[in-house]
Amino acid sequence: MFVDHVKVYTKAGDGGHGIVAFRREKFVPEGGPAGGDGGRGASVIFEVDEGLRTLMDFRYQKHYKAPRGENGRSKGQHGKNAEDMVVQVPPGTTVRDAATNQVIADLTEHKQRAVIVKGGRGGRGNTRFASSANPAPEHAENGEPGDEREITLELKVLADAGLVGFPSVGKSTLLSVASSAKPKIADYHFTTLQPNLGVVSPSDGNSFVMADLPGLLQGAHEGVGLGYQFLRHIERTRVIIHVIDMSGLEGRDPFEDYETINEELEAYNLRLLERPQVIVANKMDMPDSEAHLELFQEQLEEDIPIYPVSALTKDGLEPLFRDVAALIDETPEFPMYEEEEETQVVYRYTPEESPFYITRDDDGAFVIRGDEIERMYQMTDMSREESVRRLTQKMRHMGVDEALREKGAEDGDTVRLSDFEFEFVE
Repeated sequence: MFVDHVKVYTKAGDGGHGIVAFRREKFVPEGGPAGGDGGRGASVIFEVDEGLRTLMDFRYQKHYKAPRGENGRSKGQHGKNAEDMVVQVPPGTTVRDAATNQVIADLTEHKQRAVIVKGGRGGRGNTRFASSANPAPEHAENGEPGDEREITLELKVLADAGLVGFPSVGKSTLLSVASSAKPKIADYHFTTLQPNLGVVSPSDGNSFVMADLPGLLQGAHEGVGLGYQFLRHIERTRVIIHVIDMSGLEGRDPFEDYETINEELEAYNLRLLERPQVIVANKMDMPDSEAHLELFQEQLEEDIPIYPVSALTKDGLEPLFRDVAALIDETPEFPMYEEEEETQVVYRYTPEESPFYITRDDDGAFVIRGDEIERMYQMTDMSREESVRRLTQKMRHMGVDEALREKGAEDGDTVRLSDFEFEFVE
């Protein structure tokens, strides 16, 4: 099964906890703190494997959770860092944040890597907090939580040239006679249910990869037929080979077919029409094809090369593929996303995000939320009095007390921070 669009959940490993420990060695009085730091949590990394051709593995495994770092040890020993989780993806995979649709990575080359979610750093042991004022601290940090996000993966086949056209115009036959690819061929619509790739090697030109894409219909960009879900595969091609049935045996007008397909390409993405296009007038071995071709050339106002061929008899294929190979060589790769085209960076002032904000629950309790303050709480060992005291001092320094008063908090009111609940005291 060909799978080219999936949604998965990724979670990086949390950092290991720092520990509270003290030296207890013979003949070493007042040895001092000796708690080591926790190890770094594992990141989730995607790596391109050119042997893969589909996202099938992600259909059955949709959760990727990396291991956490090892906790610190006594004698100041650092906990072991967790080994990163490396997930193999096929070339041509685009990774997006499912919530914002922002592109995280565009993976096209073998062994290319991208960090999808980053592991949390290890918490510091009590050795790190020793000072002249507090030479024996009983405080250590928990490990930092690893990042987590839901992502979508899109696979866009890596082909130099893409075959487009209505169903049953001969795209699969053209690919089969031009390469060693063996696509399914039959005389009914939508024989091709997935993109097929083949390497074309002209006798006097460079070889190139050609993709046979499922047939388009009018309204494909709106989801009609099979075209919409496969239009994305055209985005990476440098040259579009537009295959038209010149025989007219199915009662369609060749020129109307040509205009309809181009309208679908434009409606899906205007950038597709920037690519050079060649027209393949196929099925020229049929009786009325010559007359239809003459009429087509009269109606065509654009200066686009037309190649009369017969994929069945292989007539006219050699000059077609030779010229396509030359066109690919002189055509640069098209940037996939608009941001890659920016030639200058504009810096704009953005106000610093508040480390916390306060809301009220239905029961009247004040709730403190915010990434920074919640992360600070998660890295606090709430079982140790000194750690809790440090957390409250940090919160007071951040202005939490004043913000609660402004919201109307009074002595004895309930305040929540994540799963921790306490009373507000004036």
